[in-house]
Amino acid sequence: MAGQLNPNLLLAVPLAPLAGSVIAGLFGTKFLGNKIGRGTSHTVTILGVLIAFIISLQTLMAVMDGARFDGVIYNWMTVAGLKLEIGFLIDSLTAMMMCVVTFVSLMVHIYTIGYMKDDEGYNRFFSYISLFTFSMLMLVMSNNFLQLFFGWEAVGLVSYLLIGFWYTRPTAIFANMKAFLVNRVGDFGFILGIGLLLAYAGSMNYAEVFAKKEELALLSLPGTDWMLLTVACICLFIGAMGKSAQFPLHVWLPDSMEGPTPISALIHAATMVTAGIFMVARMSPLFELSDTALSFVMVIGSITALFMGFLGIIQNDIKRVVAYSTLSQLGYMTVALGASAYSVAVFHLMTHAFFKALLFLAAGSVIIGLHHDQDIRNMGGLRKYMPITWLTSLVGSLALIGTPFFSGFYSKDSIIEAVHSSHIAGAGFANFAVLAGVFVTAFYSFRMYFLVFHGEERFGQAHDAHHAENGNDDHETGHTAGDEPGHHGLAAGEKPHESPLVVTLPLILLAIPSAIIGFFTIGPMLFGEFFKGVIFVGESHLAMEELTKDFHGPLKMAVHALTSAPFWLALAGVASSYYFYLVNPRIPAAIKEKFSAVYVLLDNKYYMDKFNQQVFAGGARMLGGGLWNAGDKGLIDGLIVNGSAKVVAWLSTIVRLLQSGYIYHYAFVMILGVLGFLTYFLPFPFAK
Repeated sequence: MAGQLNPNLLLAVPLAPLAGSVIAGLFGTKFLGNKIGRGTSHTVTILGVLIAFIISLQTLMAVMDGARFDGVIYNWMTVAGLKLEIGFLIDSLTAMMMCVVTFVSLMVHIYTIGYMKDDEGYNRFFSYISLFTFSMLMLVMSNNFLQLFFGWEAVGLVSYLLIGFWYTRPTAIFANMKAFLVNRVGDFGFILGIGLLLAYAGSMNYAEVFAKKEELALLSLPGTDWMLLTVACICLFIGAMGKSAQFPLHVWLPDSMEGPTPISALIHAATMVTAGIFMVARMSPLFELSDTALSFVMVIGSITALFMGFLGIIQNDIKRVVAYSTLSQLGYMTVALGASAYSVAVFHLMTHAFFKALLFLAAGSVIIGLHHDQDIRNMGGLRKYMPITWLTSLVGSLALIGTPFFSGFYSKDSIIEAVHSSHIAGAGFANFAVLAGVFVTAFYSFRMYFLVFHGEERFGQAHDAHHAENGNDDHETGHTAGDEPGHHGLAAGEKPHESPLVVTLPLILLAIPSAIIGFFTIGPMLFGEFFKGVIFVGESHLAMEELTKDFHGPLKMAVHALTSAPFWLALAGVASSYYFYLVNPRIPAAIKEKFSAVYVLLDNKYYMDKFNQQVFAGGARMLGGGLWNAGDKGLIDGLIVNGSAKVVAWLSTIVRLLQSGYIYHYAFVMILGVLGFLTYFLPFPFAK
């Protein structure tokens, strides 16, 4: 039944995880003396997220029946007529995001019981992930830029805490600081965009800003001939580039694998990194008025989709392979945004959340089974030892590469078709990038799958030192792959085993939507009225119109895809990886030797990290050193502090010459003073 939603019930969605986080964080840690145990900590946090998920599901059902809510929950302050409020905007986009966030978070919470059972920071970890859930929900439920920015920064803060969860490890500290600094670059652009809209729209409320979009479209940035909306939208998207790890602000995400595996699934695959995609979709009324901004979005997404996929080919750390696939898929979503196919981007966001969380958690299950060895070259033949992990990983991999009938197919194929139909500048390159990315994704995904679950068993052996190359540090233990076998990895003759139910149950529950949700939701989400009145597409942008003409149901779409280029490219990628790594593994070694320059380029991640270290970090050090030498030492200490002291000392030296200590000297000076006084103030006797 259509109508308004209960604001008190909506308020319980973010507050329930927050309450769990506070209880576990305060009473389950040393802060207040460990008053509650592990069981209570994970119970209250899981209960909080479960409550949020149930209410979110009810909200989605109500929204599908026509219910909406856009209102103020709390009026923080009013400054010169500007209202700073906490408010919720609940429509189909928000309700869908609420369900995705809470469901994936719930799976991660349950999974964490098994994965982190031996960790000393068990209660603290549960507190962090519940706090993250609260932050993400505040972001997606906001109806104004103030609350959006609060949630935006809060998820960044919790991400910083989780990446550096093992804070005694230098690599973790480096990784979380890197993530923090790179995201500050993006956030600088983000707040500039918000500031521009506030300055010219006079409000921070979405509805009020959108209502003035036609007026804003006529304005130019003062002192330039640039459209104000173009500049504002590009600034907003720069924020999305940082949060959603788009080139060149992508460099933080692979290093974020330093955190425990559950947070890789929660934050860096399913939810936080999609905040930028959600934000651009929410701002569709503004982006639709600037083809320049859309073109910029499309080109950045294309570069990310293709070139980050190349890096996944050479990775040997199981988590980093999945991390680079996340970067590539985020690029696909961004390309869809640039093609004005916002609903397709959000649709891929949803399907990707399930199968990417599944792949990360499956990777964690493999890591548990191999006693924290993450190098895929030390694996092989795990299919018969870990059947549930194997089967769910296969489902996730098939969804990732866009296999017909799996969820990823419906969203990924729709992106490719939307880009092909787009006439935005840069669409030609984007079309090539997303098509080439299909082969690349299939190749590295099934390279990992075949090396982990098939072929000869390579675990429980002493491995060569070369296995420590290419970023294969064991981030879960701090050891390097191949070193100190007594501390990680299986001992000689030891066999892996399937993970406990608390780990495999979330895998099964995530595998179900990864396989089927695309089939059942593509119709209403892309071609129905699910996003009607929520996402706006201009009349001149025809990508979605072309998609609608060609859609004849999910079944026919999947059958037709069997004769399409993306399907054959994906099949070629799977076949190539099978031949290279199971049939004739000498070929990859020969290619690596033949094209060593290309391998070195990829191994160094296009030298982006070194460039940032030399130019930005090095430049910052030089600037800091210059300011310290010239400003602090030279100006402040040298001139102001020490200089003033020297002037006082010099004056004192001069003055002390007059302080002889003889009374007749002082009397003589007094007489001279009186004479001078009389001479100055009395008339000169011969003046007339």
